[in-house]
Formats: sequence, structure tokens, C-alpha cells
Amino acid sequence: MMMPKKMKYRKQQRGRNRGQASSNTWLNFGDYAIQALENGWITGRQLEAARRAMTRFIKRGGKIWIRVFPDKPVTKQPAETRMGKGKGNPEFYVAVVKRGAILFELAGVTDKVGVEALRLAKYKLPLKSRLVSRHTQEVL
Repeated sequence: MMMPKKMKYRKQQRGRNRGQASSNTWLNFGDYAIQALENGWITGRQLEAARRAMTRFIKRGGKIWIRVFPDKPVTKQPAETRMGKGKGNPEFYVAVVKRGAILFELAGVTDKVGVEALRLAKYKLPLKSRLVSRHTQEVL
């Protein structure tokens, strides 16, 4: 599971996720990519599941870049606990994603294989997203 090695603070506030991504919106490495169409959180487990789906389909050929990293801790109180008594312990980590951000990039495979691999990965993610290609600079 993806998570940071070291953090300055163990707990963070949830914050607010509005607006569009200002950076990380263009393909920098690969030929095909998944682009987020809405704001939200993606957990480390979801990113790993998507990565595995892609890797298995392309039979460990090509190269995959993961452009987001889960560095925000999400805390939870134990079940059936009374209100109060402070903030819970960190349970998992999420990547904060804004609309328009590139999540995964893929290179070194044919068009057909690349599109299918990203489509399989897309099913593992909790946000609406689309496939983008460098060749046509448009949605697939």
C-alpha cells in the first residue's frame, strides 16, 4: 500500500477540495493517460489496485507512471465510541485530486493494449475520469 515514509505531522484536517488542477494537467512522460474529471480523494489501495490491473494486462511490458501520491492521512475513531475524546488515529492515506489532473501515464505499448489497460484501471478508481492520448491530444 502506498503511504509516505515520514511526515512532519501525524494528523491533518480534511480541508476543502474545489476548483481545477493548475499543474499536472498535461502528459509529460507517456503516450496515454487517465485524467480526472471531478475532485476527490483516491486512497493508496485504490491506486495500487489500478496499477496492478494495468500491469497485469500489459504483461509487465511498457512503462507506467503514477502521477499522484497519497500523502494526506485520514483519521477515524473506533466503532461504537462516544463523542469527544479527541481526534482518532490515522487509518489510511489519500491523494487529493482536482479536476483535470493526470493520474496515470502509460508508454511502450500498442494503441489497442494501452487503451484497454487504462480502461481496466479506470474501473478501480472512485472518480469520473477519461482516457487521453498524446498522439491525437484528445480524449479516447
